[in-house]
Amino acid sequence: MTKKPNSNRTRSPLSFRVGKVRAFMRGRVWYLYYHEHGKRYQPRVGPDKDQARQMAAEINAQLEAGAPSALGFEPISIPELRQRWLDHHENVRRSSLQTINRYRTATQHLMDFLKDARPLKRASDLRPCHAEEFIGYLRRRKVAPNGHRHARKRPLRDTGIKYILETCSALLNYAQRHRHLSPYAENPFRTIEISRMAVEDSRPVEVLDEEQERSLLDACDEWQFPIYLTLLVTGLRPGELVHLLLPDDLDLDSGWLHIRNKPALGWQVKTRNERDIPLTAQHVGVLRYMLKGRDTGPVFVQRRCFEGYVPPLLHCRPKELQQRLGRRILESASDTWDREAGQRTAKTIWRDAGALRVDWIRIEFMRLTKLIGIPQITAPKTLRHTFATTLQDANVDPLIRNELMGHAPAYSNGAGSLGMTAVYTHTRPETKRKQLEVAIHNRPAVQAAEQWLRIRPQELPPR
Repeated sequence: MTKKPNSNRTRSPLSFRVGKVRAFMRGRVWYLYYHEHGKRYQPRVGPDKDQARQMAAEINAQLEAGAPSALGFEPISIPELRQRWLDHHENVRRSSLQTINRYRTATQHLMDFLKDARPLKRASDLRPCHAEEFIGYLRRRKVAPNGHRHARKRPLRDTGIKYILETCSALLNYAQRHRHLSPYAENPFRTIEISRMAVEDSRPVEVLDEEQERSLLDACDEWQFPIYLTLLVTGLRPGELVHLLLPDDLDLDSGWLHIRNKPALGWQVKTRNERDIPLTAQHVGVLRYMLKGRDTGPVFVQRRCFEGYVPPLLHCRPKELQQRLGRRILESASDTWDREAGQRTAKTIWRDAGALRVDWIRIEFMRLTKLIGIPQITAPKTLRHTFATTLQDANVDPLIRNELMGHAPAYSNGAGSLGMTAVYTHTRPETKRKQLEVAIHNRPAVQAAEQWLRIRPQELPPR
């Protein structure tokens, strides 16, 4: 026997429905209940029934229109969120492999924190109190400065901690944009005001004085001198120097050095910003003597090439190198092929062309600084800092400094922004050359180049 519906039955005052959304009270708090993309959502609203009705109507309208609901989000574990974020930089943003590896290393500290100290299951469980607890965890942690497992460990520096926190904040920003956090939750790393954290133990920036600059170049042998002279008077990054190719990147007749991206050969400038750097007459003379008429291959070659070794691809032009790389990629391609595998293959092309490795420049630099009595200076980046300081001391126009250093313009809507000025300002080549020559014409590096040329024969073999 079926039970007849009671026409006098009234709807419960503890629940109501607005289209696809049902609201109900649990205790003294109103909750909503609805389905979106096959998933069930049950967000908490609050004790006010009118607010719950308004929110239910808003979400129902969004569901009817096919728009994302205001309170809907996809809970996700932090390891899975991290992997999605790194994949986003790999496949969507196409960030450099070095940048992605830095992000992976920085966020690994957060993974270790979750494993060792605070086992949170979902990204939406992270709270500002956990971010503060994470800072304390980082300050107690010791790491190897060069990443080698056998190196002596030391505590993280303040600058390192800030970078880790900024990277984790970017990770949570991604989670917010992709609706993996509760809509009413804030990025926990924003509340700790990372930019206001004091930096007390940062590594000091080393800049060579004139005596050290001269001593460094005086200690160079025939192979080292052109390399470290170029780093001193152009401000190149070591990675840029080792990827210069003839004849495209060096024009000695007009006196210009061109820093160009080479994606077809597996290399790009750090900031992706290409630039042109004028060369002084003395620097041109040193490079002419070093090349001895050679017009193919890397500008700066391995030391063994000065001892008679001829690399198999030394006489290949850039187009030929690209073709050879394409063939090697086809020969070694597999189902697990990725950008890292492609970069490893590209390195074999550069090696066979006789190009230097960045590690070799650092090792040789450490030997030189130890020889002249400043062993605490170990990074060739010091020469780039020295170049930038030289430009500052000579009052070189800030826009030209920005171009010569190859820094990305800091775009801003603020008045007087250098980045915005760069959008509308174009520097004449003769102005760039004049200001650079004024800045370095009295530097010991230029004087050392003149002296280096005086004691060597000026006749060069025909090209």
